[in-house]
Amino acid sequence: MADTSDFKNGLIIKYKNGLYTITEFQHVKPGKGGAFVRTKLKNLITGRVLDNTFRAGEPIDIVRVERKKYQFLYREGDSLVLMDNETYEQLNVDKSYFGEQDKFLKESEEVELLLDDKDAIVIAETPIFVQLEVVETEPGFKGDTATNVMKPATLETGAEINVPIFVNVGDILKIDTREGKYVERVKN
Repeated sequence: MADTSDFKNGLIIKYKNGLYTITEFQHVKPGKGGAFVRTKLKNLITGRVLDNTFRAGEPIDIVRVERKKYQFLYREGDSLVLMDNETYEQLNVDKSYFGEQDKFLKESEEVELLLDDKDAIVIAETPIFVQLEVVETEPGFKGDTATNVMKPATLETGAEINVPIFVNVGDILKIDTREGKYVERVKN
């Protein structure tokens, strides 16, 4: 069984009934007392960072995961249909794995799935930035660009976000899927 001497950045472990990745670790050998390992663990599901200390040599559960790229094909009820880029097999994935980020996915977009050794989905990741077209928004008025006034806009995937007043229908926008926010207008 693995122990704290196997720690490395990016290692995924099972801890307190959750899956965590090690973002930082430091072996400490004080002058008095036993050695220990100070770590920063990031929860794969919630993204919450946790500081934790392990005794040196303490057993840990390492989770083996594989990253696979899939292509998003279409929505079917509460699931997304993905295609394996290598085998061309289709897979129905519940949209809850994507959180709120699924509303920014358009057809043929590439996503990544983290699969454990039993081919069960651990987490699904969308691209950090996507480019989407504005299909509906109120027109901006000349002279309103001096202040950072925002207005609602509907994107081609049906997602609604706030955009600057100068954005018009037909503009292509770069969107941050982690926060669901406008980043910039893309040049045509």
